[in-house]
Amino acid sequence: MTTVLATLVAILGLGAAGLAGLRWLRVAQREHYLPGSTSRFALRWWTATPVNVAGAALAVVGTVASVGVGLAAAAPVVIVAFGPIGLSVRGRTSQLAWTRRLRSLAGVAVLVEVIVVALLSLLSPMLAVAIGVLIVPLAIDVAAGILAPFEDRAGRRFVDQATGRLARVAPRIVGITGSYGKTSVKNHLASLISGDLATIPSPRSFNNRAGLARAINEHLAEGTDVFVAEMGTYGPGEIADMCAWCPPSIAVMTAIGPVHLERFGSLDVTLAAKAEITPSAEVVVINIDDELLSGLADRLAIAGKRVIRVASVRRDADVVVSTDETAWAIEIDGTRVGASPVLTGLQPTNVACAIGAAIALGLDPAEVAGRVSSLTTVENRLGVARAPSGVTVIDDTFNSNPAGADAALSVLSGLAVAGRRAVVTPGMVELGPRQAQENEQFGRRAAEVADVVLVVGLTNRRSLLRGIDSAGRAKRILVPTREKAVAWVRANLGVDDAVLYENDLPDNYP
Repeated sequence: MTTVLATLVAILGLGAAGLAGLRWLRVAQREHYLPGSTSRFALRWWTATPVNVAGAALAVVGTVASVGVGLAAAAPVVIVAFGPIGLSVRGRTSQLAWTRRLRSLAGVAVLVEVIVVALLSLLSPMLAVAIGVLIVPLAIDVAAGILAPFEDRAGRRFVDQATGRLARVAPRIVGITGSYGKTSVKNHLASLISGDLATIPSPRSFNNRAGLARAINEHLAEGTDVFVAEMGTYGPGEIADMCAWCPPSIAVMTAIGPVHLERFGSLDVTLAAKAEITPSAEVVVINIDDELLSGLADRLAIAGKRVIRVASVRRDADVVVSTDETAWAIEIDGTRVGASPVLTGLQPTNVACAIGAAIALGLDPAEVAGRVSSLTTVENRLGVARAPSGVTVIDDTFNSNPAGADAALSVLSGLAVAGRRAVVTPGMVELGPRQAQENEQFGRRAAEVADVVLVVGLTNRRSLLRGIDSAGRAKRILVPTREKAVAWVRANLGVDDAVLYENDLPDNYP
């Protein structure tokens, strides 16, 4: 191979690595810079379609062949420059934001690449070029791991600032965690108590350490009586860390389910991680309809902790929001204290959690029960509205989970519409080994309820189609993006029709 050709391949390799870097840095940012996430997404993308699988295979063959035939390194260079097909450099739903953290990540990743390529060049310059373009996602993950402790220390000053503000304002802190339902319970609680207590809830899903510190520093005003803190986690230790500087006097646990199961590994680990919210709490409000949480409630009570058990199915809880087709009944300690019309789109167990927390704060149960009928859905969580076209739209696009998806289908099934029902979904993600099974079940249930199911993207297509086909009644339509699905809905549905949008994945998913 001539020096000119080798130089040309090396220059093209540099360009290909740059394009790949833009793609995978965007994925890393979207996945909260978690080490290992970029490589997992790279594997998903390169195995998502036959074209990408063929490209990946050809790239590997070219890399191996470049040891003897230098020009073969051009294969991985070209393939990485344009692939994986479907993952754009610019981004459709989330573009790169060149924050200080992203710039640091990019710089360290480049350094990792330079070191690897320099060492491999001692063996074979063209092999170094080929491997250099292939390992971009891995280099980003290595860089994320290197930077993690430094980022942790950098965030400490914001945590210290938030700790000082909490000490000055001295609100009562209500911490809310669970696999799902956190944001709904947080908003319900704020609505129920704001008339009596000056209340600040953490905004939207600011539920990790950085988000919680930011919420306190930017929103916690003097005179606040209650700060409602949503606390999420991707693994053990995170909630304990938050509670160390933002200790809740009242802890609420909503549910334990397979959300983020690929990160936790098991529901027992999930339960233990979520239970880190309880040690500092004087009162723990727990949904005992959830079997895992029911057991935790018993253990906490035996240990001497005050526990308020809530439920919508079991009738032996301290707070019960029971439902039928016409009304919700609210019982406290076995006594009916109020009722509400059926609140479409709201989950009675989430409402029960909010009532339990309000009672723990000292509010009158009857007054709290009287405010339940004014509760509304949270944005993108089972909101029901009528579009200008006359189509009834159920928006449940935020962070779908098996229990929530089933509830959404029940809402769709119960709508009083004379026309067709449609479901638009990419399925559910981060369910670990249960993902295929859960999506197949969801596809089957969706096809039993709906006349048309639009499957968005590739991530869960096979599992959803197996479920849809097993039901044997719904028409299935495959679309590459949510935008294409919306266009189909607008063109094909009208007055007396209904559509459920169940989950929405960003374009870092295939």
